[in-house]
Parts: sequence; C-alpha cells; structure tokens
Amino acid sequence: MDFFTLEIIPFIKNHPLLSLGWIALFIAIIVLTIKSKLSKVKIISNAQAINMINKQNAVIIDIRSADNFKKGHITESHNILPIDIKNASAKTIEKFKENLIILIDENGLSTSSIGDTLVKQGFLHVFALKDGIAGWNGENLPLVRK
Repeated sequence: MDFFTLEIIPFIKNHPLLSLGWIALFIAIIVLTIKSKLSKVKIISNAQAINMINKQNAVIIDIRSADNFKKGHITESHNILPIDIKNASAKTIEKFKENLIILIDENGLSTSSIGDTLVKQGFLHVFALKDGIAGWNGENLPLVRK
C-alpha cells in the first residue's frame, strides 16, 4: 500500500472539516494565481517603480486614507480613495489615462482590484506596487510627511 492509502484517506475521514478547509484554501490559491496572471494590472517592485517615476513620468495614486497619506507618502503622489475610483468620481486623474499609473496602498493587498477598475475606465498602463507603502518604507525609501 502506498502513502496515500495509509495516511491521507484516514486523515480525511477523521477530519472532514479540516480537509474541506485545506481543499478550499488550495482552490482559492489557484483562482487567485490565475486571476493575477490574467489581470492587466502588473505588480512591480520598488526599483521598477522608481525607474518608472524617474524615467517615464509615472503618476502615483495613493489609495490610502487621508490620515495615512499625511503620515507619509511618496513625493508628488495623488491621494484618491478607492470609493472615488470605483464611482468614477475622481476627475483629477482623468487627464492621466495615457500615463503610467502606479497604485499604492498600505501593504499591496487592495491595489489590484482598484487597478482593474481603472483599466475598465480606460486607463492604459496600470501597475500596483508590491507590498505597498509598507514595503517602500521597509526599504527606507523617502516619504513626504504633511
């Protein structure tokens, strides 16, 4: 008999909820991986962001709250809330539809969905900063405080 028969099947029988949890987690990982690969919003590193800002005039959109934005943000970034982007009420960024857009949040977890919204609204080049402002700050990169 092989390992699967000896160990896995009795485990599943004895722990059905835990087994279902692992299966759900496995499926979620697969779905999120496929979704990220098919997304038009690409995840970029801090070094790539710096290059895009300095050499390609990328526009930085910080989607954190105004309070968090004031505590520290990347130079010349625009603070626009996700709800304003979703409702297409952020008219201040309409002029940047053809520019490179770099989305920044607190930790890189919510930028992809907001990026997809921007793509649907006609923005051509949307990127998300990996690990958000936490990753930027973690590498001791400069922040402006207001």
